[in-house]
Amino acid sequence: MMRFEAPDTEAMEAFGRELGAQLRAGDVVVLTGPLGAGKTTLTRGIGAGLGIRGPVQSPTFVLARTHPNLVGGAPLVHVDAYRLGSAALLDDLDLDFDRSVVVVEWGAGLVEDVTDSWLEIVIERPTGASAVVDPSADAAGGEPIGADAVPGADEALDADEPRVVTVTGHGPRWARTPYAARA
Repeated sequence: MMRFEAPDTEAMEAFGRELGAQLRAGDVVVLTGPLGAGKTTLTRGIGAGLGIRGPVQSPTFVLARTHPNLVGGAPLVHVDAYRLGSAALLDDLDLDFDRSVVVVEWGAGLVEDVTDSWLEIVIERPTGASAVVDPSADAAGGEPIGADAVPGADEALDADEPRVVTVTGHGPRWARTPYAARA
């Protein structure tokens, strides 16, 4: 397990580039963090490290985007699982896990049945910079609402503030790396 502070978006993207250079076909990365934490920024860096064709944008409305690799490596499949309620729905997307690097935003609890190894990355925002949440929404912490519904919300979500990043590798692929989960 590795834990560090990314002081700004440039550092988050740089970590993504370093990580992307280490990833290979069959790797699955699960990103967890509140709205605006930097999941897509990190994925943009991963894509640059892999050498994919961009631009990397949030796949919120299409659920998954495949970015071909320009240097002969694995393509990047970028998934937004926010609206998926189960691993079965993720499976229904018919993603090519074996020949791609798959990055799943909001994927905690969804990939464990798909692969025996995955990299879990949790991004924490500082207090006061968390997502705009509708307090009347479900008990699971509320549903993010449109930033345009709250004055100043766009600025809060785009703030270039430090993030705390925890990287934990699960399974044999990550067992002998600095990311290996502590037993």
